[in-house]
Amino acid sequence: MPTKKLKYNTDLKTFCKNPTKILNLAKEGIVEILKEKKTIMYIVSPKILDKLLFIKNEFYKINKKNKEYVTKQKNKIKINDKINIGKFLMHNKWIPDENFLKQAAIWGIALKKTATKNELALFISYWKAEKRFFHHIQWQQKLARSLQQSRNLNYSNKKIRDINKLPKPDQYIPEGFRGK
Repeated sequence: MPTKKLKYNTDLKTFCKNPTKILNLAKEGIVEILKEKKTIMYIVSPKILDKLLFIKNEFYKINKKNKEYVTKQKNKIKINDKINIGKFLMHNKWIPDENFLKQAAIWGIALKKTATKNELALFISYWKAEKRFFHHIQWQQKLARSLQQSRNLNYSNKKIRDINKLPKPDQYIPEGFRGK
């Protein structure tokens, strides 16, 4: 099944010589301007431009109504500075709730103390760079898991291996093996 051609192709020089004629040749009202077989721009007829502007205005009206609705809803709920409605990017002023330890326990993460300033700064700087959107509660869950993982790493029990030390074999010969 052949596809319907939606635009008319021409080069810039031809279009500049007689733009009205070229626009009239374009049955759909769209002219593609080419330079060395590559599209450099599109020209639309006034009729198509009116349609595009109408669509843009309709979307603007819908968005304006949605913004007004959201504003009304936010005004109904008294918003505290600490409460973030909806998803947001991590920012420097973010802090977990005061009952963070209780919430972490509900999520199955047992923390003995809240995040220190350094732990919180590390968490915030990592997630700021990731540029991800989450709800406030999701950010708190991520912080709880992060604290759990970092605090469970027990650095003191790990033996530090000296790579310059030469191993000394023992002289023990297991039973069943031949000796000297």
